[in-house]
Amino acid sequence: MLIIGCGYIGRGLGARYLLDGEPATGVVFSLESTLQLRKIGIEPIALDLDKSLEQLPLEGEKRIFYFAPPPDSGIRDTRIGRFLGALRKRRCSPRIVYISTTGVYGDCQGDWVDESRPVQAGTDRARRRLDAEHSLLEWGLQDEGEVVILRVAGIYGPGRLPLARLRQGLPMIHESEAPWTNLIHADDLVSVCEAAMKRGTDGEIYNVSDGNPGNMAHYFNLVADLAELDRPPIISRAKAQKGLPATMLSYLRESRRIDNSKMLNELGVTLQFPTLGQGLPDCL
Repeated sequence: MLIIGCGYIGRGLGARYLLDGEPATGVVFSLESTLQLRKIGIEPIALDLDKSLEQLPLEGEKRIFYFAPPPDSGIRDTRIGRFLGALRKRRCSPRIVYISTTGVYGDCQGDWVDESRPVQAGTDRARRRLDAEHSLLEWGLQDEGEVVILRVAGIYGPGRLPLARLRQGLPMIHESEAPWTNLIHADDLVSVCEAAMKRGTDGEIYNVSDGNPGNMAHYFNLVADLAELDRPPIISRAKAQKGLPATMLSYLRESRRIDNSKMLNELGVTLQFPTLGQGLPDCL
Protein backbone atom coordinates (compact mmCIF):
# COMPACT_ATOMS: atom_id res chain seq x y z
CA MET A 1 0.00 0.00 0.00
CA LEU A 2 1.64 3.20 -1.20
CA ILE A 3 0.15 6.63 -0.41
CA ILE A 4 1.78 9.39 -2.43
CA GLY A 5 1.13 12.76 -0.82
CA CYS A 6 0.41 11.27 2.60
CA GLY A 7 -0.99 14.37 4.30
CA TYR A 8 -4.22 14.93 6.21
CA ILE A 9 -6.32 12.34 4.35
CA GLY A 10 -3.40 10.02 3.68
CA ARG A 11 -2.60 9.74 7.39
CA GLY A 12 -6.19 8.86 8.16
CA LEU A 13 -6.26 6.28 5.40
CA GLY A 14 -2.94 4.71 6.40
CA ALA A 15 -4.06 4.52 10.03
CA ARG A 16 -7.25 2.78 8.92
CA TYR A 17 -5.26 0.14 7.02
CA LEU A 18 -2.91 -0.33 9.97
CA LEU A 19 -5.90 -1.09 12.19
CA ASP A 20 -6.72 -3.92 9.78
CA GLY A 21 -3.17 -5.24 10.08
CA GLU A 22 -2.08 -4.00 6.66
CA PRO A 23 1.17 -2.00 6.45
CA ALA A 24 1.26 1.28 4.55
CA THR A 25 4.05 3.43 3.14
CA GLY A 26 3.57 7.18 2.79
CA VAL A 27 5.48 9.56 0.51
CA VAL A 28 5.88 13.06 1.96
CA PHE A 29 8.11 16.08 1.36
CA SER A 30 9.16 17.46 4.75
CA LEU A 31 10.93 16.10 7.81
CA GLU A 32 7.98 17.18 9.95
CA SER A 33 5.61 15.07 7.84
CA THR A 34 8.01 12.13 8.09
CA LEU A 35 7.88 12.32 11.88
CA GLN A 36 4.08 12.50 11.82
CA LEU A 37 3.89 9.29 9.79
CA ARG A 38 6.32 7.47 12.08
CA LYS A 39 4.21 8.38 15.11
CA ILE A 40 1.19 6.53 13.74
CA GLY A 41 3.12 3.60 12.28
CA ILE A 42 3.17 4.49 8.60
CA GLU A 43 6.53 3.85 6.94
CA PRO A 44 7.68 7.24 5.60
CA ILE A 45 9.62 8.14 2.49
CA ALA A 46 10.77 11.77 2.21
CA LEU A 47 10.88 12.68 -1.47
CA ASP A 48 10.64 15.67 -3.79
CA LEU A 49 8.26 14.52 -6.53
CA ASP A 50 9.66 17.16 -8.90
CA LYS A 51 13.11 15.55 -8.84
CA SER A 52 14.37 11.99 -9.10
CA LEU A 53 11.78 9.30 -8.36
CA GLU A 54 14.21 6.41 -8.12
CA GLN A 55 13.49 6.12 -4.40
CA LEU A 56 9.82 5.35 -5.00
CA PRO A 57 9.19 1.67 -4.12
CA LEU A 58 7.20 0.87 -7.26
CA GLU A 59 8.31 -2.70 -7.87
CA GLY A 60 5.59 -5.03 -6.69
CA GLU A 61 3.27 -2.19 -5.71
CA LYS A 62 -0.23 -3.20 -6.73
CA ARG A 63 -2.20 -0.44 -4.97
CA ILE A 64 -1.31 3.24 -5.00
CA PHE A 65 -3.25 6.21 -3.66
CA TYR A 66 -2.10 9.40 -5.37
CA PHE A 67 -3.00 12.40 -3.20
CA ALA A 68 -0.12 14.74 -4.06
CA PRO A 69 -1.24 18.19 -5.23
CA PRO A 70 -0.29 19.58 -8.64
CA PRO A 71 2.28 22.37 -8.95
CA ASP A 72 1.20 25.83 -7.80
CA SER A 73 1.00 27.40 -11.26
CA GLY A 74 0.20 26.64 -14.88
CA ILE A 75 -2.58 24.49 -16.32
CA ARG A 76 -0.63 21.21 -16.49
CA ASP A 77 0.19 18.78 -13.69
CA THR A 78 3.81 18.10 -14.58
CA ARG A 79 4.27 16.36 -11.23
CA ILE A 80 1.93 13.50 -12.04
CA GLY A 81 3.43 13.37 -15.52
CA ARG A 82 6.83 12.60 -13.97
CA PHE A 83 5.24 9.96 -11.75
CA LEU A 84 3.54 8.20 -14.67
CA GLY A 85 6.81 8.37 -16.57
CA ALA A 86 8.50 6.54 -13.69
CA LEU A 87 5.81 3.85 -13.81
CA ARG A 88 6.38 3.36 -17.55
CA LYS A 89 10.15 3.29 -17.15
CA ARG A 90 9.95 0.61 -14.48
CA ARG A 91 7.09 -1.22 -16.18
CA CYS A 92 4.74 -1.01 -13.24
CA SER A 93 1.00 -1.41 -13.75
CA PRO A 94 -0.62 -0.81 -10.36
CA ARG A 95 -4.16 0.13 -9.45
CA ILE A 96 -4.33 3.87 -8.68
CA VAL A 97 -6.95 5.85 -6.80
CA TYR A 98 -6.60 9.57 -7.50
CA ILE A 99 -8.18 12.47 -5.60
CA SER A 100 -9.32 15.20 -7.98
CA THR A 101 -11.79 18.02 -7.34
CA THR A 102 -15.41 18.86 -8.15
CA GLY A 103 -13.95 22.20 -9.26
CA VAL A 104 -13.39 20.68 -12.71
CA TYR A 105 -17.12 21.21 -13.38
CA GLY A 106 -16.74 24.98 -13.04
CA ASP A 107 -19.74 27.21 -12.47
CA CYS A 108 -22.94 25.23 -13.01
CA GLN A 109 -25.27 28.03 -11.81
CA GLY A 110 -26.61 25.93 -8.96
CA ASP A 111 -27.55 22.88 -11.05
CA TRP A 112 -27.33 19.35 -9.70
CA VAL A 113 -24.18 17.80 -11.16
CA ASP A 114 -23.46 14.14 -11.77
CA GLU A 115 -20.48 12.53 -13.49
CA SER A 116 -22.04 12.90 -16.96
CA ARG A 117 -21.82 16.71 -16.72
CA PRO A 118 -19.29 18.16 -19.22
CA VAL A 119 -16.32 19.69 -17.42
CA GLN A 120 -15.63 23.41 -17.75
CA ALA A 121 -12.84 24.18 -15.29
CA GLY A 122 -12.85 27.89 -14.59
CA THR A 123 -9.59 28.24 -12.65
CA ASP A 124 -6.01 27.17 -13.33
CA ARG A 125 -6.15 25.16 -10.10
CA ALA A 126 -9.02 23.08 -11.50
CA ARG A 127 -7.39 22.88 -14.94
CA ARG A 128 -4.30 21.30 -13.38
CA ARG A 129 -6.50 18.66 -11.74
CA LEU A 130 -8.29 18.01 -15.02
CA ASP A 131 -4.95 17.60 -16.77
CA ALA A 132 -3.97 15.01 -14.14
CA GLU A 133 -7.23 13.13 -14.73
CA HIS A 134 -6.60 13.00 -18.47
CA SER A 135 -2.99 11.87 -17.98
CA LEU A 136 -4.03 9.07 -15.63
CA LEU A 137 -6.84 7.80 -17.85
CA GLU A 138 -4.55 7.82 -20.88
CA TRP A 139 -1.88 5.95 -18.90
CA GLY A 140 -4.47 3.38 -17.83
CA LEU A 141 -5.48 2.71 -21.42
CA GLN A 142 -1.93 2.47 -22.77
CA ASP A 143 -0.07 0.77 -19.95
CA GLU A 144 -2.61 -1.72 -18.60
CA GLY A 145 -2.82 -0.12 -15.19
CA GLU A 146 -6.10 0.59 -13.44
CA VAL A 147 -7.34 4.06 -12.49
CA VAL A 148 -10.23 5.24 -10.31
CA ILE A 149 -10.81 9.00 -10.07
CA LEU A 150 -12.56 10.66 -7.14
CA ARG A 151 -13.84 14.19 -7.73
CA VAL A 152 -13.93 15.42 -4.16
CA ALA A 153 -15.88 18.34 -2.69
CA GLY A 154 -14.58 20.57 0.12
CA ILE A 155 -13.07 18.57 2.99
CA TYR A 156 -13.76 19.32 6.65
CA GLY A 157 -12.85 17.42 9.79
CA PRO A 158 -10.97 17.66 13.10
CA GLY A 159 -8.26 20.26 12.66
CA ARG A 160 -9.72 21.21 9.28
CA LEU A 161 -12.22 23.95 10.19
CA PRO A 162 -12.03 27.72 9.50
CA LEU A 163 -11.46 28.55 13.18
CA ALA A 164 -8.45 30.81 12.59
CA ARG A 165 -10.40 32.83 10.06
CA LEU A 166 -13.31 33.19 12.47
CA ARG A 167 -11.02 34.28 15.30
CA GLN A 168 -9.56 36.95 13.03
CA GLY A 169 -13.05 38.31 12.39
CA LEU A 170 -12.67 38.20 8.62
CA PRO A 171 -15.85 39.00 6.68
CA MET A 172 -18.19 36.80 4.67
CA ILE A 173 -21.09 37.57 2.35
CA HIS A 174 -24.67 37.03 3.52
CA GLU A 175 -26.17 33.54 3.27
CA SER A 176 -28.76 34.84 0.82
CA GLU A 177 -25.99 35.87 -1.61
CA ALA A 178 -23.70 32.88 -1.13
CA PRO A 179 -23.64 30.22 -3.89
CA TRP A 180 -24.16 26.51 -3.36
CA THR A 181 -21.16 24.64 -2.00
CA ASN A 182 -20.50 20.97 -1.20
CA LEU A 183 -18.58 19.25 1.59
CA ILE A 184 -17.43 15.83 2.79
CA HIS A 185 -16.22 14.83 6.26
CA ALA A 186 -12.61 13.61 6.28
CA ASP A 187 -13.53 10.26 7.86
CA ASP A 188 -16.12 9.63 5.15
CA LEU A 189 -13.60 10.51 2.46
CA VAL A 190 -11.21 7.94 3.91
CA SER A 191 -13.99 5.34 3.68
CA VAL A 192 -14.66 6.32 0.07
CA CYS A 193 -10.96 5.95 -0.77
CA GLU A 194 -10.95 2.45 0.71
CA ALA A 195 -14.09 1.51 -1.19
CA ALA A 196 -12.73 2.94 -4.44
CA MET A 197 -9.62 0.78 -4.15
CA LYS A 198 -11.72 -2.31 -3.44
CA ARG A 199 -14.75 -1.82 -5.66
CA GLY A 200 -14.22 1.14 -7.98
CA THR A 201 -14.52 0.31 -11.68
CA ASP A 202 -11.38 0.82 -13.70
CA GLY A 203 -11.54 4.05 -15.69
CA GLU A 204 -14.56 5.41 -13.81
CA ILE A 205 -15.04 8.78 -12.12
CA TYR A 206 -17.00 9.22 -8.88
CA ASN A 207 -18.26 12.43 -7.30
CA VAL A 208 -17.50 12.51 -3.57
CA SER A 209 -19.64 14.70 -1.29
CA ASP A 210 -22.11 14.21 1.55
CA GLY A 211 -24.96 14.85 -0.89
CA ASN A 212 -26.39 17.71 1.15
CA PRO A 213 -25.23 20.98 -0.43
CA GLY A 214 -25.26 24.19 1.59
CA ASN A 215 -23.44 27.45 1.18
CA MET A 216 -20.14 28.79 2.46
CA ALA A 217 -21.69 31.50 4.66
CA HIS A 218 -23.99 28.99 6.37
CA TYR A 219 -21.03 26.68 6.98
CA PHE A 220 -18.97 29.46 8.58
CA ASN A 221 -21.92 30.47 10.77
CA LEU A 222 -22.47 26.88 11.94
CA VAL A 223 -18.81 26.46 12.84
CA ALA A 224 -18.81 29.78 14.71
CA ASP A 225 -21.90 28.84 16.72
CA LEU A 226 -20.56 25.42 17.69
CA ALA A 227 -17.14 26.81 18.61
CA GLU A 228 -18.78 29.66 20.54
CA LEU A 229 -17.10 32.27 18.38
CA ASP A 230 -18.57 35.39 16.81
CA ARG A 231 -20.12 34.88 13.41
CA PRO A 232 -18.15 36.59 10.63
CA PRO A 233 -19.18 40.16 9.84
CA ILE A 234 -21.36 40.45 6.75
CA ILE A 235 -20.31 42.35 3.65
CA SER A 236 -22.05 42.73 0.31
CA ARG A 237 -21.06 40.58 -2.64
CA ALA A 238 -19.82 43.73 -4.41
CA LYS A 239 -17.55 44.56 -1.46
CA ALA A 240 -16.36 40.97 -1.28
CA GLN A 241 -14.92 41.28 -4.79
CA LYS A 242 -12.43 43.78 -3.38
CA GLY A 243 -11.90 42.48 0.16
CA LEU A 244 -11.82 38.67 0.12
CA PRO A 245 -8.77 36.56 -0.82
CA ALA A 246 -8.60 35.31 -4.41
CA THR A 247 -9.00 31.67 -3.35
CA MET A 248 -12.18 32.42 -1.40
CA LEU A 249 -13.55 34.48 -4.28
CA SER A 250 -12.97 31.60 -6.70
CA TYR A 251 -15.27 29.43 -4.56
CA LEU A 252 -17.89 32.17 -4.33
CA ARG A 253 -17.94 32.60 -8.11
CA GLU A 254 -18.97 28.98 -8.71
CA SER A 255 -22.25 27.36 -7.76
CA ARG A 256 -23.18 23.69 -8.11
CA ARG A 257 -24.88 20.91 -6.19
CA ILE A 258 -22.99 17.62 -6.35
CA ASP A 259 -24.93 14.40 -6.91
CA ASN A 260 -23.21 11.55 -5.00
CA SER A 261 -25.58 8.76 -6.11
CA LYS A 262 -22.97 6.92 -8.16
CA MET A 263 -20.56 6.91 -5.22
CA LEU A 264 -23.19 5.53 -2.86
CA ASN A 265 -24.57 2.93 -5.24
CA GLU A 266 -21.46 1.63 -7.00
CA LEU A 267 -18.91 1.93 -4.20
CA GLY A 268 -21.33 0.73 -1.53
CA VAL A 269 -20.43 3.50 0.90
CA THR A 270 -22.57 4.37 3.91
CA LEU A 271 -21.66 7.85 5.09
CA GLN A 272 -21.10 8.33 8.80
CA PHE A 273 -21.68 12.09 8.53
CA PRO A 274 -24.19 12.82 5.73
CA THR A 275 -24.95 16.31 7.09
CA LEU A 276 -23.01 19.15 8.67
CA GLY A 277 -25.28 18.87 11.68
CA GLN A 278 -23.89 15.39 12.30
CA GLY A 279 -20.31 16.03 11.19
CA LEU A 280 -19.35 19.32 12.81
CA PRO A 281 -19.86 18.33 16.49
CA ASP A 282 -17.49 15.39 15.86
CA CYS A 283 -14.83 17.82 14.65
CA LEU A 284 -14.93 19.89 17.84
